[in-house]
Amino acid sequence: MPLHSVSVAGVVVREDGRILAIRRADNGTWEPPGGVLELDEHPEQGAAREVLEETGMHVQVERLTGVYKNMAKGVVALVFRCRPTGGEETTSTESTAVEWLTRDEVETRMGEVYAVRILDALDVAGSPHVRVHDGRHLMESA
Repeated sequence: MPLHSVSVAGVVVREDGRILAIRRADNGTWEPPGGVLELDEHPEQGAAREVLEETGMHVQVERLTGVYKNMAKGVVALVFRCRPTGGEETTSTESTAVEWLTRDEVETRMGEVYAVRILDALDVAGSPHVRVHDGRHLMESA
């Protein structure tokens, strides 16, 4: 029986269009804030909790923008577009930097599988994207 892990992430978009990102403490990569969903937690609550824990920012979760599966690790990530409602940017044990990036900075600093999550969240079409990847690169869906 396959084991899957469910993660959540928040793509926090400020009024000026900048996107909240963290540089992870464990591997130095830039990503949207997120992490493993707790067993007793609703996905939207988990996304808001992870953003707060990793960045110090309170958010309002607006909508699901994508579902991403790491085929190599069995991790399914639910990504939500959020807007900031308060707090102050601060690092945590999980982040060595917290910054508001432009779209161009997202595309240059983040790996493909994380940048696409932000670009999908900026897509105003509204329908959630469903994508699969191998941990580094997007793969063709079935």
